[in-house]
Amino acid sequence: MSITDILSPSDIAAALRDCQAPDSFSPKKFFQISGMSKKSSSQIKEIFRILDNDQSGFIEEDELKYFLQRFECGARVLTSSETKTLLAAADHDGDGKIGAEEFQELVQS
Repeated sequence: MSITDILSPSDIAAALRDCQAPDSFSPKKFFQISGMSKKSSSQIKEIFRILDNDQSGFIEEDELKYFLQRFECGARVLTSSETKTLLAAADHDGDGKIGAEEFQELVQS
């Protein structure tokens, strides 16, 4: 399964355009524009599985840097501050990584 099986390619493109400039990525805005925040819990968990590049059950900080590229291969990498902000917003238990439940809470908040 690919992300475009769940999210519209035009919505993904619009979300990526919105955060083209370095340090302009806002997780809440990205989730809204891409349509992810309107998806069901099971769809969000499927997106999580796609984003979890190493299939460890978590999205670690080194995977977060490439977050936008998981939506479109030509997208930019997140800056260090964007990566840390995204991790801090989702990592509720402080283990330094984002689990499926934490990701779902972030997307749907």
